[in-house]
Amino acid sequence: MPRSDPSAGLPRPTDLPHVLDHPARAALTGPHAHFAEWRGRVVRYPVDVTPWLALPDEPTADDWADAAALAGPGGEVPLLGFQGRLPDGWEVTFRVEGVQYVDEGLAAAPDPGAVRLGPADVPEILDLIARTRPGPFLPRTIELGTYLGIRRGGALVAMAGERLHPPGWTEISAVCTDPAVRGEGLATRLIRAVAHGIRERGETPFLHTGAGNTHAIRLYESLGFRLRRTTAFGAARAPERPLKGRTPAQSSSVPAPDLAL
Repeated sequence: MPRSDPSAGLPRPTDLPHVLDHPARAALTGPHAHFAEWRGRVVRYPVDVTPWLALPDEPTADDWADAAALAGPGGEVPLLGFQGRLPDGWEVTFRVEGVQYVDEGLAAAPDPGAVRLGPADVPEILDLIARTRPGPFLPRTIELGTYLGIRRGGALVAMAGERLHPPGWTEISAVCTDPAVRGEGLATRLIRAVAHGIRERGETPFLHTGAGNTHAIRLYESLGFRLRRTTAFGAARAPERPLKGRTPAQSSSVPAPDLAL
């Protein structure tokens, strides 16, 4: 009689949860816990830092009520990678297919021409972001990590920096170049310089982009990033009226102990 396989029914290594499966939640329960705004099991960054919000894997009616309370009546809730069904009263506002890439051989190196950007540079950063549209950058996004820029004639023409910070990993974000100087390799220089700082901390760079952003994908793959998974960037509008569920409560900066990564 053949012996039964003792591993039958157990999750394979590729099926086990990974910290990058839920990068915002991992960051807000780890290195970025000081930014965390909690309501029940739902956690988000302050709205002037970055739009990211994290729901539990299988949100309940209470979780959706908490997300709606954080957003406010009719407010928009970002839903990274959410594949489930929205509750009644919620409305999808946008959805874009995305990809997540991880460093697998990037030639990281400091760049003597890159300058560290800080709060005083935010107005100029926001102007560059508005012209290039790499993704959300808000008045306090600069607080999430190191942002580097390249200037020409004193004007900021390219930048890149750090956003989500799950344990052991740091996301490279806000990679953008003024159209007047594209094609000069400035994005490549900045990605390598930001990655160098991440590697110096013993961490690994990763990043997200839209699945249809073929120009960025070609650049990232040429630099040594590998596709880890597909995902989706989306958002939904909360109901105008409060949902039935959790009773009113104040948001808290104290991490919820039962929220697994």
